[in-house]
Amino acid sequence: MSEKSDSEIDDVKVKLDEIHRDIRTFIEDSNRQHLESILAFVRSDYSNVLEKHLIADTEIGLSKNMVKKCDRLDQCRPVFTNLLKKNASLIKEPSVDSDLIDNKRIELKTLREGMPYKKCDVCFSEVSDLFEKQANLMQSLRIYDTKNDSKQDISQIPSQSVIYDVLDPLCHPKRFEILKAVSAQSMSFSFLSKLTGLRGGNLLFHLQKLSDTGMIIQQHERGDYMITGKGFKVMESISEMYSLLIPEVN
Repeated sequence: MSEKSDSEIDDVKVKLDEIHRDIRTFIEDSNRQHLESILAFVRSDYSNVLEKHLIADTEIGLSKNMVKKCDRLDQCRPVFTNLLKKNASLIKEPSVDSDLIDNKRIELKTLREGMPYKKCDVCFSEVSDLFEKQANLMQSLRIYDTKNDSKQDISQIPSQSVIYDVLDPLCHPKRFEILKAVSAQSMSFSFLSKLTGLRGGNLLFHLQKLSDTGMIIQQHERGDYMITGKGFKVMESISEMYSLLIPEVN
């Protein structure tokens, strides 16, 4: 009788594990669908605004950070502006081939090799930074994915980059709470304030930290906050990691 009871209990445990996996899969799929619907809305309704933002960012960045006293300034600036504006226009496309972005990086490198001065590094560094900001925004909107999706050798993981871009944004409980919340749906500043108990500048500090590291974006000025592709992948990875650690914790 006891053996039969033990067997029945084991069967129940197995069934509960299956249900748990099914529920988790449903939640993850729902989150993905929600994220995709939000991103589709942003792409369709705000693509022109995003393009204008990138173009304005380009003009400000080049104006402030290119070498002023250079006999090639009037030649180089229109070339850089044209390249970055064309790249910014890709934000309105439903998808962007990774080869296209890689070829533009090669184009920039080739341009640099043809320049005569050491000080050209200053201008090309600014152009490269602006270009990568554009690519990162496209990646957050899931219209551009890199080919580098394979798992990286642990010994090759860049420590400083991982700490700044992934671990530091997540290490504060309030920031983690914010990311969990916006993983399910976009949220307003006032709602996040009620959720976290943070007000004004304190909440803005944490939102800015998450925004600066590409975990979240604001749909438009004073609009709701939503998770990015990067942020969602990070939270998915944490969920998977935590699920693996639960048996050890217990």
